Amino acid sequence: MRDSTPGLCFCHILLENPPDAVAWVSGSPDYPKLSGLVRFYFTPYDGTLVEAEFFGLPDSQPGSSDFYAMHIHETGDCTPPFSQTGDHYNPASAPHPAHAGDMVPLLGNEGYAWTSFYDRRFLIPDILGRSVIIHRMPDDFTSQPSGNAGEKIGCGIIH
Repeated sequence: MRDSTPGLCFCHILLENPPDAVAWVSGSPDYPKLSGLVRFYFTPYDGTLVEAEFFGLPDSQPGSSDFYAMHIHETGDCTPPFSQTGDHYNPASAPHPAHAGDMVPLLGNEGYAWTSFYDRRFLIPDILGRSVIIHRMPDDFTSQPSGNAGEKIGCGIIH
């Protein structure tokens, strides 16, 4: 008999449960092919399991693999050009990259990206109504206040 681990629990959650919150992400007018879904799941570990899948990410060159920043922003206003989304979600007033809204980078392969990760810095009730933003560049995890991630190319409100 196998011992249960958080990873096995997370696999079960992803395979067997509907998400507890979602954000449908659409691209800006300059990136109309970008679309994706970010799913948020409750876990028994006082944290949130996040799964994200994106299509139509812009390649720097055909056939390339590129990194993109993904953040939760304060405000759920996805009116293009996404300038009303506010700063990164940061209830603890922590320096970047320790904001609760700083998420793992996306690795796009020929415009497609999929990722899943566990995060204890936020719970689902805390992020409802906020936005998920995809940035054109990777987060450098250094620059203040938001990692020099560049243009906001995609946005979705967390419901």
